[in-house]
Amino acid sequence: MKKIEAIIRSSKFEAVKTALSEIGANFFTFFEVKGFGKQAGEHVVYRGAEYDLGYIARMKIEVIVTNDSVEKVSNTIRKAAHTGEIGDGKIVITPIDEIISIRTAKVNESAL
Repeated sequence: MKKIEAIIRSSKFEAVKTALSEIGANFFTFFEVKGFGKQAGEHVVYRGAEYDLGYIARMKIEVIVTNDSVEKVSNTIRKAAHTGEIGDGKIVITPIDEIISIRTAKVNESAL
């Protein structure tokens, strides 16, 4: 099993959510996050003065999948989140040692 974490533009969240739903990946968690990379922070103008926020608002999506679904899910996220501009985000894939369902006590794939 693998955990797929994707940091994407907030504006692409609905497209990614819809694309994941279309391939049957209906369970994931998401968070509003802040950070910066090569794009640096956002600047806003308020009453004629420019302010550096020092960060960029993004969404983080976490999906736990079986090993045979990793490529399909990660490619779906990549395609739905792609704009071609700096700041499209990153996808990180890490191994999961064990999953336990709190309600049923099922373990690993059966817990998904």
